[in-house]
Amino acid sequence: MTDAVIATTPPTVATGGGDALYPIRHLLEALVAPMLALAVAASLFSVFLLALGQSPLDFVDLVWRGAFGSWFSWQNTLQRAAPLLLTALCVALPGQLGLVIIGGEAAVVLGGLAATLIALPVAGAGPFIVLPLMALAGSAMGGLWIGLTGWLRARLGVNETIASLVLAYIGMAIFNHLVEGPFRDPASLNKPSTYGIGDGNMLGAIPVLEVHPGIPVGIIVCIACWVLVFRSSAGFAGRVTGGNLRAARLQGLPVSALMIASCVLGGACAGLAGTIEVAAEYGRANASLAAGYGYTGILIAFLARFNPIAILPMAVLLGGLGAAGGLLQRRMGLPDATVQVLQGMIFVSILASETFYGRIRWFQPRGNG
Repeated sequence: MTDAVIATTPPTVATGGGDALYPIRHLLEALVAPMLALAVAASLFSVFLLALGQSPLDFVDLVWRGAFGSWFSWQNTLQRAAPLLLTALCVALPGQLGLVIIGGEAAVVLGGLAATLIALPVAGAGPFIVLPLMALAGSAMGGLWIGLTGWLRARLGVNETIASLVLAYIGMAIFNHLVEGPFRDPASLNKPSTYGIGDGNMLGAIPVLEVHPGIPVGIIVCIACWVLVFRSSAGFAGRVTGGNLRAARLQGLPVSALMIASCVLGGACAGLAGTIEVAAEYGRANASLAAGYGYTGILIAFLARFNPIAILPMAVLLGGLGAAGGLLQRRMGLPDATVQVLQGMIFVSILASETFYGRIRWFQPRGNG
C-alpha cells in the first residue's frame, strides 16, 4: 500500500526518491516556472505597447507609482487584493484535487446577496450579531453554489470546468433578477440595489493602517487553508487524489467526498469575499459586486500553483495592476482593458509553463533525466 502511494503521488507529495535535495529542487522549480511565465508575458506585452506607440518603461513606472509608490497607492492595492485572496482559494482548493473551477464570480455575488438578505431583518441587533450572521450566510451560499459543481463532477461525471462556467452564468442571472426585482430598494434609481444593512453594521478600516479589513481575514484564511492542505491527513488524501485519481480509488480514499468538500470550502471562501465587500464597501448588494474578482482569482491561483501561501503575494501583484489602471488611463491614454490584456498574456504564459513543469533537467536528480 505504501509503495503504491509513493509511486502514484505527485511531486508535492512524494518523497523525492531518496534525493536529499528534493525539497530545494521542488521549491526552486515551483518558483522559477511562474517567474519565467511572468517574464515571457512582460516581453509579449512590451511588444503590444510598442505597437501602440507607447513606452514599456513608462508603463512600468506608472504601474509602480499607481500600485506601490505611496501609502495611498498601497491602500488602494490592498483594498483590491483583499477579495482576491479569497476568490483565488475558490480555485486553489479544488485545484489540489485536479479540479479546475472557474465559477467563483457567481459565488462572490450570491454570497454578498445572501449576506445582505440575512442582515436586513436583524439590522437593529447590532454588528456583533449581524456581521457573524452575514459571514455564515455568505459563506454557506458560496459553498452551496460551488459545491453543486463538485457534486455534479463526483456523482454524475460532469466536467467541472463546464459545469462551474454554466452555473456562473445562472448565478449571475439569479442575482440580477433578485436585485433588480423582488429585493430592490425603490430609492435606488441609477443602480438597482437592495436595501442597506445600516451604517452601524459596516466594517470600518483597520485603525492606524487604514486598510481594507478583508486583508487580515484573507491572510488568516490562506494560512488556515495551507495548514489544511499540507499539514493534515485530509489534505494529503486530496493531493493523492489530484496526483492519480485511479490510484486514490484503489487505495480506498473517499474521492467523491473529497471533491465535494474541496468545492464547498472553495466556494465558502468566495462567498465570504462577497460578504466582506458588502460589509466593508457597499453596504448593500448591487452590480458593483460583479467586479471580476472571481475571474482574476483564477489567474492568481494558477500563478500560485494552487498553494494558499503563494496566493498572498500574487494577489497583491494583481491587485496592484488593477489599482494602477486609472493612472495608466490618465497618463498614457490607455483604456482600462489594457490591464486585462496583460492579465490574459500572463494566464496564457502560465498555462504554457505547465508543459515544462517536472521536465527541467537541472531541477532533476542525476540519473533521472
